[in-house]
Amino acid sequence: MKKIGFLSFGHWGPSFQSATRTAADALQQSIELAEAAEDLGADGAYFRVHHFARQLSAPFPLLAAVGARTRRIEIGTGVIDMRYENPFYMAEEAGVADLISGGRLQLGISRGSPEQVIDGWRYFGYQPQEEESDADMGRRHSEVLLDVLRGEGFAKPNPQPMFANPPGLLRPEPFSEGLRDRIWWGSGSNATAVWAAKLGMNLQSSTLKDDETGEAFHIQQAKQIRAWRAAWLEAGHARKPRVSVSRSIFPLVNEQDRAYFGASRQEGDQVGYLDEKTRAIFGRSYAAEPEQLIAQLKQDEAIAEADTLLLTIPNQLGVDYCAHVLEAILTQVAPELGWR
Repeated sequence: MKKIGFLSFGHWGPSFQSATRTAADALQQSIELAEAAEDLGADGAYFRVHHFARQLSAPFPLLAAVGARTRRIEIGTGVIDMRYENPFYMAEEAGVADLISGGRLQLGISRGSPEQVIDGWRYFGYQPQEEESDADMGRRHSEVLLDVLRGEGFAKPNPQPMFANPPGLLRPEPFSEGLRDRIWWGSGSNATAVWAAKLGMNLQSSTLKDDETGEAFHIQQAKQIRAWRAAWLEAGHARKPRVSVSRSIFPLVNEQDRAYFGASRQEGDQVGYLDEKTRAIFGRSYAAEPEQLIAQLKQDEAIAEADTLLLTIPNQLGVDYCAHVLEAILTQVAPELGWR
C-alpha cells in the first residue's frame, strides 16, 4: 500500500493555451484540485513553493484554505525554501494551518533550489553568518524551526503583560501538537538525507538529485532512501518515519492524453548542472498505456522503497484534466502495482 498524492508547481501565464492565466486562477484551482483529489480517494495535496516566479509562493494561506475546504486529504509542501523563512513566524503560521485542517499538515522544507533571481533571500532580509553558506543558513533556520515546534517555552514573559500569561517561559502560539513529527526534508544528496534522519525529519526525494555515482536515477534515489533509513535507526528515534518520491506519470487512456504526452515521452534520465559545481541527475517521466506503465514502474527501485508517491501534475491544463490523470492512475495503474 502507498499513499498517493499530487504535487503542483502552481504555474500561471497569460498564454491563451493556458487554463491558469493569473495568480488568482492558480490559487483557486489549487483548492479545487485538492477537493477533486479527495473525492477521487487520493491521499495528499502538495504544493511547490517558488519566489520571484509566476508560481505558488506563500504557502500558508493556501494550505489553510485547502484545509478548510477538505476533510481527509493530507495537505503539504514540497518544498519551502528555508533560506527565505523566519522560523518563529513560520511556526505560528504552520500551527494555524495545521489546526484549521485538523492535524493534516505535512510540511516539506529544504535549503532551496535554483532561483529566478540572484540571492533572492537577501531581499527578504536574510544573509548568511560569517563563514556560512546560504545552504548552511537554510539548514540553521530549519533547526530553529524544529526546536520551536517542540512546544517548549523559551521567551521570558513581561512582568506587566496586557493579558494574563500561563506560568513559566512562553512559546509562539498557536501550538499544534504533533506537527514536529510531520516535518519533511527535501533532500538532493545522500549527505543531507542522513542529516535529516538524525534530526528526526521525514524524507522527500524529488525528481532530481546530485549525481553521486553515475547510476540510473531511480537506483541512486533508492540508495539515498536506504542511507536515510539506516541513519534513522542509528539515531534511535521512536516513531516510524515516512519517505516520499515524486514522479511524472501519465497513463495514456484517451486521445487527449496521447495528444498531450504520447509524442513527448522522456524515456531516460537526464544529466545537467544546477550550478558550476553541482552535477545533477533528473529522473525520467513516464507516459504510456496503462499496461506498459505498470511494467515500467515495477522496475523503479525508489518508488518501491517509498511509502508515499507524489504525482507532479500539469496544472496549467486545468483542474478537470489533472483530476482525470489522478483518476487514471488510482484506478488503472495503482491497483495492479499493489499500491491500492
